[in-house]
Formats: sequence, structure tokens, C-alpha cells
Amino acid sequence: MAIERTFSILKPDATERNLTGAINALIEKAGLRIVAQKRIRMTKEQAGTFYAVHKERPFFGELVDFMTSGPVVVQVLEGEGAILKYRDVMGATDPSKAAEGTIRKAHAKSIGENSVHGSDAAETAAIEIAQFFAGNEIVG
Repeated sequence: MAIERTFSILKPDATERNLTGAINALIEKAGLRIVAQKRIRMTKEQAGTFYAVHKERPFFGELVDFMTSGPVVVQVLEGEGAILKYRDVMGATDPSKAAEGTIRKAHAKSIGENSVHGSDAAETAAIEIAQFFAGNEIVG
């Protein structure tokens, strides 16, 4: 399997509860390396651009409001099959359906406040990484 990169966000519900270290430990335990990380306050414009795929969905405004309600931690993760591996570590969107040992089973509050985001494909990861990181900020 090839070494690849994926994008991760630790969402406001996770940062408000000081879960960055606990979530990072699960990421690293899964064999992924954190090659870039920063804590930011996402603007409405950034959140709107990031979630533009959902613009026509009824929950879009609520999603943007949530993602701008507090600090987030944006990350670039690297490893063999990083995209699928991270999606496995995150667990199902609905924490009640997430497997034991996953981030969402351990830390998510609800389907909406599900603690983390991860890219769903290589193309998406490249776009998402470029939105928040310059190339020289990624050090693997």
C-alpha cells in the first residue's frame, strides 16, 4: 500500500473538551504520522468554502455555524493507506454506531458534534490540505 496524506479536523466539540492529545494518541496508535497541525478559528468564509458540497442541504447553515463556534485543529496525516486508515479510526458518523476504540465512539457527542472530519478520497484530501496549509508547513 502506498504512503499517502489525508486531511483531518478536530472539531469545536473536541477542542472545547481538551481532547486534542487524546485524539492525536488514537491517530498515532493507528500508525499515522501527524506531519502538519495548527489550531485555528475557522471563519464563516473558510467554513462555507470547505463545506460547499453541502451548500444546498438544509443543515449547511448549522454546519457552518458549528464549525465557526470555537477553535478547531487542522492536520495533515501521513501513512500507508492514510485515507482509509483514518476513516476507520474515526468510526461511523453516528457515534452510537461507531466501533469500539474509534474516535467517535470514545469522544463524539452526537451525529452533528462528532469530533472529527477526515477526507474521503485522495482528490478531496489534496484540495482540503491546500485550503489550510502551505507546502512548507507540512514536514514529514
